[in-house]
Amino acid sequence: MAMIKLTINNQPHSLDVDPDMPLLWAIRDVVGLTGTKFGCGIAQCGACTVHLDGSPVRSCSLPVSAVAGQKITTIEGISKHVDHPVQKAWIEHQVPQCGYCQSGQIMSAVALLKQNPKPTDADIAAAMQGNICRCGTYVRIRQAIHSASAEISAAPKVKNASKLGKR
Repeated sequence: MAMIKLTINNQPHSLDVDPDMPLLWAIRDVVGLTGTKFGCGIAQCGACTVHLDGSPVRSCSLPVSAVAGQKITTIEGISKHVDHPVQKAWIEHQVPQCGYCQSGQIMSAVALLKQNPKPTDADIAAAMQGNICRCGTYVRIRQAIHSASAEISAAPKVKNASKLGKR
């Protein structure tokens, strides 16, 4: 066992765990954040996707010792009130059916839109590749990402307009 220091959702955690423990199990079983799901255990399905310093990674195959000192964001850290544009779009477009893969899908979509606020269908397909949805809601996922993109793209214009109105 070793003391591993992690920052998860901007909160510091000191974990006395095996350095080879997958990050997923540290997040779920030690820290108690259960939004990140176990799917395949071999980084192929995307259910365990979290952000590591802003980039999507599969937490099921990443040892905690490899991420010490880096910023980890889970689905619980995306927003406090389920009001991130991607989360709102997921609800609006009724994306989930069984819902199991959705935290990983959302984490990948958030990372995509942070990097590319106006993705094409091809951009979305490339960024979401590796996130498997057994229910096949890929069309709604793409629609929700476009919807979130529109909200994100419109946000600065609204903020700038409100600033101008206060002068």
